[in-house]
Amino acid sequence: MIDPFFAAYLSFALLFAVTPGATTALVVRNTLAGGRAAGFGTAAGAALANATYAAATGLGLATVLGHWPGALSGLRIAGACYLGGLGAVGLWRAARHNVRQPPASADRTGETTRLRRSSFRQGLTLNLLNPSIAAFYLSAVPSFLPARPSAGRLTAMAAAHVIIAFGCHSTWAMVLHGARRVFHVPGRQRWLEIGTGLALIGLAARILLRAR
Repeated sequence: MIDPFFAAYLSFALLFAVTPGATTALVVRNTLAGGRAAGFGTAAGAALANATYAAATGLGLATVLGHWPGALSGLRIAGACYLGGLGAVGLWRAARHNVRQPPASADRTGETTRLRRSSFRQGLTLNLLNPSIAAFYLSAVPSFLPARPSAGRLTAMAAAHVIIAFGCHSTWAMVLHGARRVFHVPGRQRWLEIGTGLALIGLAARILLRAR
């Protein structure tokens, strides 16, 4: 029989993962711009960042951050700036009409690999700079732990969140991959870049306002 505390944690982790945020916005943007490979790459990078935070928490991240109380605010500002920068790049591409075109069949493999790697780096960087992930592991996870948790329990909880979040983000990539057909027309691709760019910048501004 499953531990009721662990079951409650799984429900909380699922709610945290499905709630749209910066990572979801980036998965949506990259999937619509680069297809399923870009969406999966973003999700994989975010998953590695989540696993990194889980490992860092187990090694004493809370103690380290305790010596720098403004670290989370700094992380929030850095993440917002990175997210806003991605949005600005999209607007710059749209202004120069330099939108991504579907690659020719001969170049498709190389283009897919490049998009996957680029999206992986973006997902990794964004989540490493995402204070909500740090807060999840530093504040939320301990509230579901007994007084003396075992290493196995901590590992299971971290793995559950990483898998749940990756599954949610991958689902966005699979669902939105089909919607790309609507935007294959160059004019529509330009408006897609403008829309997603403004959305990322707006989300970055909201994050910055929270940091004040």
